[in-house]
Amino acid sequence: MSPEQVAAYRDQGFMVCPEFLDPAELQDLRAAVLEAIASMNGRRKIAGPGADLQEGNEYYDRVFTQRINLWRISDTVGRYLRSPELGAMLSALEGVSGFRVWHDQAFIKEPFANPTALHIDNPYWSFYSRHSISIWIALEDATPENGCLCFMPGTHKLARYDNAFLRDEFSALLDMYPEMREIAPVVAPMKAGDASFHNGLTAHGAGVNMTLKRRAAMSCAYMPDGSTFNGQQNVLPDSYFSTLKIGDVLDNDQINPRLAAIGS
Repeated sequence: MSPEQVAAYRDQGFMVCPEFLDPAELQDLRAAVLEAIASMNGRRKIAGPGADLQEGNEYYDRVFTQRINLWRISDTVGRYLRSPELGAMLSALEGVSGFRVWHDQAFIKEPFANPTALHIDNPYWSFYSRHSISIWIALEDATPENGCLCFMPGTHKLARYDNAFLRDEFSALLDMYPEMREIAPVVAPMKAGDASFHNGLTAHGAGVNMTLKRRAAMSCAYMPDGSTFNGQQNVLPDSYFSTLKIGDVLDNDQINPRLAAIGS
């Protein structure tokens, strides 16, 4: 991460990183993600311990096929998303000493899938932080035709913890944040193997997949080490969630593992 990249990320709230994975790494991760998804029988979205989130038939369920915490059932996925080198990149971008995995997500946007409405991530989660961050890795080309991401630059500076849940109105978030209507979104097509990073308060969305092929991506959200429980459930195991009080540090290494430092 150059100083120029870090400065641009902190100003814009997102960054696209071309050729994040080389071709062999891309093939390795993509195969592991698809294998892990295939191993999850039924409609449960979360692998291993976690909230009982089920795939249904509502609007949100037709935005993308979503499977969460594949790092629990795939050593390969875990190796990529918990790598010390990635941890160093996250720390450089956000100026935070260390991160823990909040959750990963495989996103497969099916042909003609609903658009992903504009939203901000962190208000969904069980902690609040202005330094949470996500990586989004294109496992296949993401284009304007098949629903690539778009980001609203600088919105992480305006956002509070109010949020609009994904529904059929693409711009519902802007009713909560009318000041964002003056910000032009940046469309972010990515080649397979490219990645993007975005702050947990950066507004973003994705369009309809208007092709006949699926568009696969792997994402992971990270919380700064030392983050505390805000009282709301998201993906935590119910047995763990029931023991937490507002203000408790979320430092369970089995649920939210810390990224190791380089050289450790």
